[in-house]
Amino acid sequence: MADNLFEGLPPPSRQQEEREQEQQQEQQHQRSKTATTGGGSSSSSPVPAPKPVLKSALKRSEPTESKPEASVPEKRLRFKTTTDASEKQVIEAMQKIASHIKNPSKFGKASKLAIQLIQAGSVKPGTSDHFFAILEAAMSSSTSCMDPSVRADYHALFLAAQDAQECLNKKQKNQLTTWMIRAVDANDLHTDDSFVFSKTAGRIKEAISNLPVAAEDDDREEAAALKDETELTYEDGQSKQEISFVAPSEENEEEEESDPFGLDAFMSSSVNKGGKTKEKKVAAARMKEEVEENKRFIRSQREALIICLEIAARRYKTPWCQTVIDILVKQAYDNVGRFTSRQRDAIEKLWASIREQHARRKQGKSVTGKLDVNAFEWLQQKYSTEKISIRHSVGASGDRRAQQWLG
Repeated sequence: MADNLFEGLPPPSRQQEEREQEQQQEQQHQRSKTATTGGGSSSSSPVPAPKPVLKSALKRSEPTESKPEASVPEKRLRFKTTTDASEKQVIEAMQKIASHIKNPSKFGKASKLAIQLIQAGSVKPGTSDHFFAILEAAMSSSTSCMDPSVRADYHALFLAAQDAQECLNKKQKNQLTTWMIRAVDANDLHTDDSFVFSKTAGRIKEAISNLPVAAEDDDREEAAALKDETELTYEDGQSKQEISFVAPSEENEEEEESDPFGLDAFMSSSVNKGGKTKEKKVAAARMKEEVEENKRFIRSQREALIICLEIAARRYKTPWCQTVIDILVKQAYDNVGRFTSRQRDAIEKLWASIREQHARRKQGKSVTGKLDVNAFEWLQQKYSTEKISIRHSVGASGDRRAQQWLG
């Protein structure tokens, strides 16, 4: 038996099957006619059946869908965007960045490397102290963050540092909040975007409202801090060593005067046993440290907010800044009790200057003292002296010497 020639070919279409059926019916009809006319002679050979017409698979109207036996997963091209580095390598990189970020000429490159470490997730509890050292080195000078050449880099660095503040302790978070006012809010006040300026002024107003009311202790502490800074500025290293050496002896003298016979130690050891006195001292020292840290944080916040108010006041010559600055300085003046005595004097002088300039604006004068005239007022003043005629044709100066042509 011969092999099937049509094995493996696609099945014929429905039209082709109908056509083949019609041909087979015609052939059967012809056979029946020849059988009746030929008298049933056995010499006539049967007519062979026509071969079915093959149809190319390229001409199929409805191609059959071939189902794959097994689904092959697609291969995707992926690039490696992060580099796995050990904690030791990250610490070495942070130390190198901290050594270069103090230099203003290298600050741009160093700050970008620090931002890459933040984005790569390299700031962890084990490396947070070294990362904070980078920020501390960047803010070693209080005025460096407001330098126009590196202002944008400071802004980007401390905005990115907010993503890593969860790894910092409470003291470091407080310091970062103060640095954010100096590096972000103060630099945003130099913007040319009115929306950003208004939004920054809103953050400063909120920070002023959140300050506690200043007390006399705050004034004394501020005066002492300023005195210490002045002494540290003008004293040499030898005098500093002498002061640090004399201080412990004074403390020992005070302790001897309060307890000349040493009875306090004897009483505490006899009454409190099991180291309870030591635990109380540790808890008291910790509580005192937290109180001092809170005072230091509030003091640094006040200083940073005063800097922002001074920067905003310098921009009062810009017309679209004036209304926002009026509201901002008025907010600070209404909450002047939240600042120390020295800062209160600065705010009152600032408010007096802003109020004077605001009065000039109401009189139609600009900040420089000249009349502040807009385009409409200038045109109004120009055409107020012109002679205007109701006729269509007038002279060059409006003297109605027009020539009327008749005819």
